[in-house]
Amino acid sequence: MYFTLKRFFDVVMSLILIIICLPFVIPIIIALKLSGEGHIWYFQERVGYKNSSFYIWKFATMLKDSPNIGAGKFTLMNDPRVTTVGKFLRKSKINEIPQLINVLLGNMSLVGPRPQIKAYFDLYPKNMQAHIYNSIPGMTGIGSIVFRNEEKILSKSDLPIKEFHARYITPYKGELELWYNQNKSFWTDTKILILTIWKVFLPDSQILYHWFPCLPEKPEGLHL
Repeated sequence: MYFTLKRFFDVVMSLILIIICLPFVIPIIIALKLSGEGHIWYFQERVGYKNSSFYIWKFATMLKDSPNIGAGKFTLMNDPRVTTVGKFLRKSKINEIPQLINVLLGNMSLVGPRPQIKAYFDLYPKNMQAHIYNSIPGMTGIGSIVFRNEEKILSKSDLPIKEFHARYITPYKGELELWYNQNKSFWTDTKILILTIWKVFLPDSQILYHWFPCLPEKPEGLHL
């Protein structure tokens, strides 16, 4: 019943949100076309349901050759590879809006474990890899909320970026996604959607831990 309701809700809400967002999307498309390198869409292969691959939709916010320069696949605060328009889109999370198309197609849900690129997915221990995507990946999720400021967290680390990510961020993110799989329900999804909007306006709020007091404990050395 939960899965049927979830899919029905995803289809209806993604259609409604696409229609609502359309008047705001057109100016964004024009701004992207006239700025940076002039590209509008960014498609990236991600790991999805049952570890199958799919291409995620986003607005382009970085230079086309970004993976081969600077911090590579990692994005830092004030990253020079991010375009002027891209900075606004990333901070407001508007760059994620095109994923409503993924939701409509069925390879994403509004709520679920965040789909990772293969390089990040491979950092998960094997036991996590086997279970994280037993749920359809989501536009938002518990891991997305906790690590909303991941760029800021990475920028403050004294360790090499990849080492810090592998030692602290990846294991905890994996635990959060496994927690979601064990606790998913329509009510959990509803609270996650509300908290996602809440964190856009109050990014430093700790209300998440009051709404979900049973979340896995943060590892020592990871300051969120």
